Order: sequence, then C-alpha cells, then structure tokens
Amino acid sequence: MPAFDLPLTELERHRPDIEEPADFDAFWTSTLKEAGQTDAVVSVRPVETGLRLTRTWDVTFRGFAGDPVRAWFSRPAGAGEPLPAVVEFAGYGRGRGLPHERLTWVNAGYAHLLMDNRGQGDQYGCGGDTPDPHAVAPGGPGPAVRGLLSAADYHYRRLITDAVRAVAAVRGLPGVDPARIVAAGNSQGGGLALAVAGLVPDLAAVLVTAPLLCGIRRALDLTDAGPYGEIAAYLSVHRGAEHAACRTLSYVEGVSFARRAQAPAHFGVGLRDTVCPPSGTYAAFNRYAELTGTDPRKEIHAYPFNGHEGGDAVQVRRQLDWLAAVLGEGRR
Repeated sequence: MPAFDLPLTELERHRPDIEEPADFDAFWTSTLKEAGQTDAVVSVRPVETGLRLTRTWDVTFRGFAGDPVRAWFSRPAGAGEPLPAVVEFAGYGRGRGLPHERLTWVNAGYAHLLMDNRGQGDQYGCGGDTPDPHAVAPGGPGPAVRGLLSAADYHYRRLITDAVRAVAAVRGLPGVDPARIVAAGNSQGGGLALAVAGLVPDLAAVLVTAPLLCGIRRALDLTDAGPYGEIAAYLSVHRGAEHAACRTLSYVEGVSFARRAQAPAHFGVGLRDTVCPPSGTYAAFNRYAELTGTDPRKEIHAYPFNGHEGGDAVQVRRQLDWLAAVLGEGRR
C-alpha cells in the first residue's frame, strides 16, 4: 500500500480541531472516581514459567465497576531495589497470552505489567482470561462497536478505565518504584497508553506507536481496515446512527487525552499505515500537553515505507534508549 494520508511535511504541522464534548473531563472524572472506590489489587500469585532469569506473577486487579482484570507481572530474577515499571497494553483482539511471550522490558531491567484486554483475546495470539460482563448494549460483535451508541455503555469506556486501574495496581506490587511508572503500547495498546497519559497526571513516561482512537473522524473517512472498518460497517447497516456513534467516540478520542498529558512521550508511526492512519498519530503528537501548561520532552519517529508494523524492532530499540535516558537509568 503506497502512502495514502497527508504528506510528511503536512503531517508535521497537522493540528486538527477536535469535536470535544463539553463534559469530557466530568465524564472521565466520574468514571474513574467510581472505579477507584476500592483497592486495585485483588490477588498476586507466583507462577512457574520455565524461565530462570525472570520471576512472574498472575495478578488480578479491579477494573471498571470493580470487575476482575487479569495481568502478568514480571521482574528480573534477583533484582533487589524498587524498579521502574512498564505497564503495557495489548493490541486489538489480543489478550495477555502466555507469560513468556513479552520479555523485552523485563530483560531491560524493568518491572513489567501486561494487562489483559477484557472481552478480547480471540483474534490472534494465545488468548485472554478477562471477560466483559457489561457487553450487552446494542452494537456489533467486535469490541470497537460494542455499546457504540452510548458513551456510558461503550467498550472503550471500560477498557480505558481498566488501563488506568492497571497503573494503580502496579504501584502496589512488590519491588516497584511507584514514582517511575511508564505506559506503553502499540495500536489499540498505544491508544490506551495515550488515554492513561491524559488521565494519570504523574506518569514518568509514555511510549506510543501507531495509536488507535486518534483522529477518529478522519480515520473513518480514510480507511475500512481494522477496527475503523468495523465501525463503518456497523453504520452502513444502522443508517442514521452516525450522530450518536460520533458523540460516543468523542469521549475516547486520543487527541483529547493527548492534550491533557504531561509525561515525556515517545511516538512511532508508519506512513503507509492503513489500520491507524498516520494523521491521527501526528494530531496526538502535535497537540500533546497543550492544555497542561507543561513542555514535556517528546519525539516522534516516522517510517515512510512501513505500514501498521511501523519501525518494529528498530522502534523498540529507540524506545529502550530513550526511556533509559528519561528515567536516568544509564543503561546505555
């Protein structure tokens, strides 16, 4: 697929106006206040993985409505001092899988929490373990359209709340420095990390690659791929539902969360990405922290000949180097 979005020179200046609901902040304050009425961590159980250099625990924490959410928590074996923790969010349709699948961050010396996606995990990978008991509102079978006609019922209200609660949970886990928490993710995971950055004011850093839910209205006009295609397909059947759907989506718009973020941020984007069009990533990057009165360290890396895979392992290496510098770890 050749480049299909704006030219890079225009992307670098792309700061679109976003239709942000007047009660955006009140909506999320109320949602998170309700979810935060109980302690986050429910249980922490050690598991045997066959890995000698990594210790792993099966964690359950309370997410949206107090629902149990599963996660893998790992630390380097033998690490003594409290470590910075990377809270990672998985991609669309994926669950937490198996504990030995994602070892980059723990091998780099960080504590690592990988959150399960409620009601997902059946499209690829090795599955998930967290149901979504609230997925009963009108909408199609895919997560992107579950409860689409009401912000209160929408799947991403629940998933974003889970992601914020994951940060609260990791701060209470053994051997974690609660002052050095990082949110990270690609695609849907990148969208969740960006939402967390806008809702949790004291993150140490955020790592975002090809984020979903950024520049949603433009993405719906540009692509039929992936989750955006599911939304378009739903609206092609439910004619006349566009207004309600777009209002719901405005409460989970990644650019709105980016405007409220404060943490140092590292972005990555493939310019041929038809799943999460690059204009959405640049909109979030260019408007990042504009409402907070801060000027955090941020950078973005574009890969002109790559699609949704972006910079892949090259981008991960850049994240490792950048994060070590931001946290003052001196690992490189």
